[in-house]
Amino acid sequence: SRSAAARGAAVAAAVAATGARAGAAARLARAKTLCCAAESGSSGAKRSHGFDYDLFVIGAGSGGVRASRIAASYGAKVAVAEERYLGGTCVNVGCVPKKLFVYGSHYGHVPEEARNFGWNFESPSLDWPRLIENKNKEIQRLNGVYERIMTNAGVEIIDGRAEMVDAHTVKVGDKQFTADRVLIAVGGWPSFPKVKGIEHAISSNEFFYLKELPKRTLVVGGGYIAVEFAGVLNGYGSKVTQLYRGELFLRGFDREVRKFLAEQMIAQGIDLKFNMNVEHIEKRADGSLSATLTDGSSLECDCIVYATGRSPKTQGLGLERAGVELGKKGEIRVNKRSQTNVPNIFAVGDVTDRVNLTPVALAEGHCFADTEFGGKERYPDYEDIPTAVFSQPAIGTCGLTQDEAEAQFGKDQIAVYKSSFRPLKQTIALGSERTFLKLLVRKADDRVVGCHIVEPAAGEVIQLVGVAMKAGATKSDFDATIGVHPTAAEELVTMRTPSS
Repeated sequence: SRSAAARGAAVAAAVAATGARAGAAARLARAKTLCCAAESGSSGAKRSHGFDYDLFVIGAGSGGVRASRIAASYGAKVAVAEERYLGGTCVNVGCVPKKLFVYGSHYGHVPEEARNFGWNFESPSLDWPRLIENKNKEIQRLNGVYERIMTNAGVEIIDGRAEMVDAHTVKVGDKQFTADRVLIAVGGWPSFPKVKGIEHAISSNEFFYLKELPKRTLVVGGGYIAVEFAGVLNGYGSKVTQLYRGELFLRGFDREVRKFLAEQMIAQGIDLKFNMNVEHIEKRADGSLSATLTDGSSLECDCIVYATGRSPKTQGLGLERAGVELGKKGEIRVNKRSQTNVPNIFAVGDVTDRVNLTPVALAEGHCFADTEFGGKERYPDYEDIPTAVFSQPAIGTCGLTQDEAEAQFGKDQIAVYKSSFRPLKQTIALGSERTFLKLLVRKADDRVVGCHIVEPAAGEVIQLVGVAMKAGATKSDFDATIGVHPTAAEELVTMRTPSS
């Protein structure tokens, strides 16, 4: 949940600790030799280096699929082993089903909002199993898309759990395969705290397969997953309580954004309890749950969802046999090339615990393949990563928070522009939803170093703001841009007076 800027600094420190590897000239020469060998060799023969494959990828999630496909496009012989489902967390129990659920959770409010716009609807009813069925169909379709993408690229897909035997040997079931390079892209897995009765709680994984909507739900956690789930459940009609052990959720995001979202969630009927945690959980005879909290009170509910963090899924991979170094949280330590301390073993995505976002894993996988197999040396850029939280309303953020900007450049060197208002839609719908926008500008050169938006379309808007910030846009550039009227986003180019 740390901001992109903070994560970028952590990545830089990790890179410095790991150190540089082989020289660029040697890498490019090796890539050219490999590609030539791949073009001249037959698919059933050993490669010039004597191994079965040029690249063996463990994990067919976002980073692994991208890396394998791009490497294969350069002529490399590639195999991918996956023990669970193609597409990884994002496609199966992450970004995609989460966004589908966010879409669905909005429809319950349509009749109420539409009435003031002249429409009359009957009271809606929910068929939760139909939602789950349709979601499953879409995920299965995407699984097939990923399979076709890899197969069409010439990547061999191996079903089963892969383990390292040594630096060049991978075991899947009772078969062993050898490879010149190995890429670990197994992602992360939900982690639970040590709480008595924790076996009665579920994680984000199980949430997407609930057979019925819980009438009362306790969401434990303060990261973006917890915030998103609280909004989804509330939108679908569950009575939601969200607990977070800290003073305010979404640590690492801009403080004003965090406060603003908390106010919005409370206005929507979500019970937020900060500085609070669960002591133990009991299951009643009727199947309901009772959570005893740290203040001594108890909370009755039908479902408890824990979203208190994810851990790199490195246990049982046999990395110790290959000599791969791990960090304190079990993450694989890598340098800027995504290379481990073992020169031929690499890792991308959440298993490295750098910036745990699907688009970042894609970028890391693509950069790895370009550098190692395409003769194009390039590395991911972790600065100014546009990010969205699909809370209700959504958050879009890019660059530094106000605290980070003031700490980095000095409080008197940052100009803050912000606006908060009732959006046009709500003037008729008469809902409680409000919009918040904020720009942080470095006075020395007028450059925009941070942008933060809380608005239903924040995810769409922040993508293009990210392009502008990557290009080095200044406040003057924003001011010179004609606004699109009437939109919430036009505030980004019409704010003229900095806040005191």
